Amino acid sequence: MSTPRDLLITAMDQEAGRTLDRGDLSLALAGAELIDLLDAGAIALDGDRIVPSEGRAVGDRVLDEAAASLVRQAPYETVDDWLWRRGRDLSAVYESALEADGQLAQERRRWMFFQPGRAVLVDTPARREASNRLAAEEPVLTTLAAAAGFADEPTGDSTGLFDSSVETVLGTVNDAVRNLEAERQRRSIEGAAFDNIWRGQ
Repeated sequence: MSTPRDLLITAMDQEAGRTLDRGDLSLALAGAELIDLLDAGAIALDGDRIVPSEGRAVGDRVLDEAAASLVRQAPYETVDDWLWRRGRDLSAVYESALEADGQLAQERRRWMFFQPGRAVLVDTPARREASNRLAAEEPVLTTLAAAAGFADEPTGDSTGLFDSSVETVLGTVNDAVRNLEAERQRRSIEGAAFDNIWRGQ
């Protein structure tokens, strides 16, 4: 399984009892894609710019689609630009991929024959492997899960755990999630001010 798939599986496992923001999760998934593409040698980073390698298939359909969508002309795309472009609705893309692979099934509801249920995880070796990876606080997965809002930051000293390219990706994911939250707060404040004007306050 890929890091993005493991991230989504663990997110769905943790979703009960907490509200996950799909925007945060999609940004983290886009970061997970970059980390797997780095690991596969399909890309390299030049500073914060993503430099594609030629003809390196990853072997995962969605990751191969991600690699095919890379900007292949200098000055190339920054990690931040990738997160915002690729991350749009990316959680839905991975949900569809998991369902196609038999990792998700539609929950059946009694007496509701004409309404589709929500997608639920199937008990598979891949699900257990992803859960074990998070429980063991595997640093990349745990850091991405923390950015997405459903895990705590890894405990212990993280110095030297990641190479500089992975550090760049993880740092940019965290910055993007913070920026998204700031934008949500700004819109909430503006919306409240607009409502107050209509109420005459």
